[in-house]
Order: sequence, then C-alpha cells, then structure tokens
Amino acid sequence: MTGIGWQSQVYPPEGASAAEGIRNQLGRPELDLWTVLVREAAQNSWDARQGHQVVDFEIDMLTVSPAHAGQWRDLLLRDVPLNDHLPLRNALAAPVIRTLRISDRGTTGLGGPTRADQAVGEVRDFVTFVRNAGEPRDKHLGGGTYGFGKGIFYLLSRSGTILIHTRCQGAHGLETRLIGCALWRSYTADRREGPVRHTGRHWWGDRNADNVVEPLVGEDADRTARLLGLRQFGADETGTTIVIVDPVFGDDEPEDVARYLADTIAWQLWPKILPLANGDAPMRFAVRHENVSVEIPDPASTAPLNLFVEAYRKSRSDDAHRLSCYRPKRELGSLGLARRLMLPAEGGRASETAGLNRGVHHVCLMRPAELVVKYYAGPKPLSEHIGYAGVFRADESLDDVYAKAEPPTHDNWIADQLEGSERTFVRMTFTRIGEELEQFNNAGAVARSGSAAVALGAASSMFSGLVAGGWGIGGATDYGGGTQASKPPSSVAQRVDLAEDRSDKPPTTGPAPGGWQEFDGQTAESRATGFGSSDGNGWTEPQDERLTGGPTESLRAPASETRPPGPRLAVRPVVRYDGEPRLDQLDGRPVVVQEFMLPVDGAQVVSAEVNVVIAGSGSGRESQPPAAADMPTVLGWRGSDGRFVQGDQAEVEGGDGIVWQAIVRPAPNTITEVAVTVGTVISR
Repeated sequence: MTGIGWQSQVYPPEGASAAEGIRNQLGRPELDLWTVLVREAAQNSWDARQGHQVVDFEIDMLTVSPAHAGQWRDLLLRDVPLNDHLPLRNALAAPVIRTLRISDRGTTGLGGPTRADQAVGEVRDFVTFVRNAGEPRDKHLGGGTYGFGKGIFYLLSRSGTILIHTRCQGAHGLETRLIGCALWRSYTADRREGPVRHTGRHWWGDRNADNVVEPLVGEDADRTARLLGLRQFGADETGTTIVIVDPVFGDDEPEDVARYLADTIAWQLWPKILPLANGDAPMRFAVRHENVSVEIPDPASTAPLNLFVEAYRKSRSDDAHRLSCYRPKRELGSLGLARRLMLPAEGGRASETAGLNRGVHHVCLMRPAELVVKYYAGPKPLSEHIGYAGVFRADESLDDVYAKAEPPTHDNWIADQLEGSERTFVRMTFTRIGEELEQFNNAGAVARSGSAAVALGAASSMFSGLVAGGWGIGGATDYGGGTQASKPPSSVAQRVDLAEDRSDKPPTTGPAPGGWQEFDGQTAESRATGFGSSDGNGWTEPQDERLTGGPTESLRAPASETRPPGPRLAVRPVVRYDGEPRLDQLDGRPVVVQEFMLPVDGAQVVSAEVNVVIAGSGSGRESQPPAAADMPTVLGWRGSDGRFVQGDQAEVEGGDGIVWQAIVRPAPNTITEVAVTVGTVISR
C-alpha cells in the first residue's frame, strides 16, 4: 500500500463521462429517492445471490460514534478536494457524522478485476459497480439491466460520497476490499502547468504511482474498516456494505425515514419476504435506526398487501390466467387475480408511493426475478367497497424483452422503447391484462328482467346503510297494555354492496347457538324488512315504549278503533339499532356488523334472514343465489361481553342497555339485505 488518500479524475484526451451525466442517468423517476434506493439496492443484492442461499439485506441508520469519528476525519480528509469541488469537508466537520449503511450477506461480493482495462476472468462485479456505468447485465433472469441505478447511492449523499466494503472470492481465497467513491460535478482546477479539466469523479483508497486509486485489500482493508467502525465479515462470509456519507433526510427525521424504508420494503419487495416450500424466504430483511430494529410489515397479514399475496399465489397455480400474443404467437406470462371486501382505510406513505392511494384496483407487474416493477392501475371496481389485486409474472422466454422495456429505475414497461415484435409483446401484455380485468370485474353481474343491466356491485351509490330492521311476536306472550298491530310497519331496507370473500369457515370462538325455544307450545313469527315512520292513516303509538324501542319507532293502531273482547295479544317488539352498520373483520375475514338492542329484558330468541338485493328490479330480492354465485351468510351474534354465538338464530339476553351485534359474511359482488327479527321472549 502506497498511501491512503483521494484522487480526482482528470479528463483524458479521448474524453470520459462527467459526474453530472452519471448522476443524471436515473432521469426524473416517478418514485421518490428512498423508494428507488430500496429497489435498486435489493435488486443488486438479489442478482449477487450466491447459489440458493438466503440473502440477508439490512439497512442501518447510524451516527458515527465518538470513538470512531476521529478516524473518519483523519482517514477520509487525506488529500480531499476543495469544498467547491467536493463538499465532503463540510460533512466531516459537522459535530455529528451521520451514515446510512446498506449491507447484504449470502451474496458473492464485488469480485473480479479492480481496473476497467483488465480483462481477467468472467466476473466483473467490482468494475461494473465502482468504475463503469451502463454495462449490460450479465445475470440470467436478473433484476438489473445496464447499471444506471447505482447513481441513487450518490444522489442521497449531501457530498455525493459513499464507501464500499466488500468481501469476495479472490485469486487466493476470500478477499476483503475497501474503497471510497464520490460523484459531484465537473470542474476546472489550476495547476502549475495550467488549468486542468476534471470529470467530478473521485476515488479514495490506495493511491498508486500511476494515479489510479486501488481498493485497500486484505488485512489493510480489514484494519481500516475496524478503525471506521464498519461491520466486519465472518470467517466464511461474503457480501457488500455500502455506506452513504451524510444522507439527505430533507425535512424528515431519521427515525421517520427508517419507518418509511421498512414500509417500502414491504410494498416493493414483498415477493422476496414470502416463504418458499422449504419454509425459508428468499431474502431476510432488517431495518435499524441507531441499532433499534424497525418492524417490517408482514405482507401476508397486512391489508391490502395480503390481497396481492393471494393473487401472486394464484398466478403460480392452476387458477392462473395464461396471457398470449396471437400475432406473432407467443406466451406472455401468467396473471393471478383476487378481490374482496375492502374496509375504508387511509393509505400510508409507502402505499401512496406505490400508487394505491385511491383504492386497490391494481396489477403488480414483475419479471421472473419476482421483483416488483410497477403497480399498474386497472379500472376502478363497481363499488368503493370492493378491492381487487392482480399479479402478472412475465414468461421467462420474454425476460430480456421486458427488461429492455424498463427505464433505469426499473419501474415501468415502456413499449415505445422497443421495436418490431418486442414492442408488440409489451403492448399486448397491457391489452390482455385489460381484457382479463374487464371480464373479472363483470363476473357475477346479475340483473333481473326489467332491471337496469348493471353489475350488482354498482348499486352501492343508490342505497344507504346496510341492515334492515325486523319485528315479530311471541306466541302467547302478553306484554300488557299493548295494542294489536294490524300490519307490519313500512320502511325502506338499508343496504350496501359487498365484495368477494369465499371462505365459508365460521368464526371459531364462542359456544353453539341456543336455538329457538317454544313458549306454551307456540312459536309465532312475523317478518318485515325494516321499521319505519307513520304512514299517515291515523295509527297511534303503543303505550309501552319498552316494546317499540322508543317513541320514535312507529307501531300505530287506528285511533277510533276499540279493542275487541278476548285475549290480549302481544305488541310486536322492534329491534332498536345502535348506530350505523359498518364494515369490519372477524378472524381476519371481512364482515358486516350491525349493533342493536333488544326491546325487553330477559332471554329472547333472535334470528336473521339474508337476501341478495338487485337494484332496479321489481321485487328487488333474491332468496336463491344465481348460478355459481354465493349467498350471504349469518355467522352469528356477538354480545358486549365478547361472547360469540354461532348461527342465524340464537337465544340471547336483553335489557340493561345490553348491545348485541349481528355479524354477516357478505356475498361476492352483491347488495346484501339482512332482516333482524325478535321471534320469542322466553319466560323463566
């Protein structure tokens, strides 16, 4: 080793790339720089995986400790250019030196020759990342293309400076390498021989007599890395750590950026988090802020990512839609689709960056490397309560075509970048996806004769609410002082349109339903959809408000009519609803919940009847499902004490402000109507 220090690149007579050109190769990406960093770094790590080993990918936000800060200033300020040419002095002169460190293990490291003019062996990872820009990829089915994305590491440093610490297979065994690189801007410097043009590229390391900086190697690299406080490699460990010096946080606090990076990993790299058949995930991820771990959401259990996970698994199954181009004939890839009821929720920053800030109606595009390219927005579903997700996996035979269609940030497929049949393949990919989405969204659409020819899910804007009220009488129960009602009250049922959840598995909590019980040998039930207001025909209020749920509930008898002699019949009790119906989840399944209170104290039997309602039809109700369609299911009843009773009818307790919940699993792509009925009040 001759000596550690910085060397600035001078333009050779034949010319060279300016630093600005390399920094600008990313163009103006639609994604923010933190997202580009996660995608680019993880893609590099995946392409460098060693055999079938699991790749460990970690991001650490670390402040250089006081024990190492002196060495940073001593070693990294040796022969550093002026601040006008490289503002590294400012970064290292700050009271606190901040770093962002991206590391991988289980990868090959940056091996091969260290000089771009050396043509030794087939591996050229070091010169591809450190020296050159725009080299074509050499990884079969890899995620990268021309290596332009590495500019993101420099863009996120205030001084455009990074350190590269890698361990790879060398000529005589495993070899550690350490080098610094900087990209800022080209400039002219005065020298004794006159003004000299510089490219704005700088390297730090072992300066040789020929003015080419080589990486520190072997024990020199290990010792210097220890002085700088960098993570050491294990005895048989290979991989790479990239240290971004003085990262650009902008208006964000570092801990907020760490949380955003963790969420971004979930949204942009979720296929690599899912376990394989052997139980291991292809990659293991970690994010830490000052050595404190930041949780990365589990895509399989985090909505709405779990909908994409479901679609991904379908794309790899017999349920996948195989998409093809017909002229020229070529298999394009496989498409998996999934949909379900989606609860209203505010999207986080990472999901908004992915483009999912206005509902879920997207197809995740990916090449065989199974790294997210883009969330392609499809047509909005027929209802705001429905969400659908798709995953398109390009066929391996066309991987090169899709790779060439990507910009440097790998976040789109642009057909116009291609020519001939390759352009046709990419264009037809989006055409075929659009056709499948149109058919998928219209699946299950049913309209009765005389009704509007729209899918059932489209009617949510026509109706409000969800659950219809109901009433009933107990067979021989005499509530006293009541008046017989000659007809059921009128109302308009409350409805909502719902989306697909095809699981018929009931919740697994609580005892079995109590069922119907007779009183004096009778069980009389009457049913109507709803409870309503006066119909203007002179009906009067019953005297006992316990039976009607309050004076606002209308059960009226003609004012001039006197009760005939004979047994006094019970007034029909009315369920009193507590608040509006809402969408919720039970055991991870989407459900509809309506809270209600019973009309009188004591044990009572409640039941619920469900129907599919069709907007614009005559009767507006289907009690039998159309072909290949589901019906809504009453899962059960949940009390305020948490007890759950399964089934569409049960014996429950009323009184003392006890609130019960009717819980219904909605049918796919329908408007579901539920009538809650009190059938029997049980005397003890």
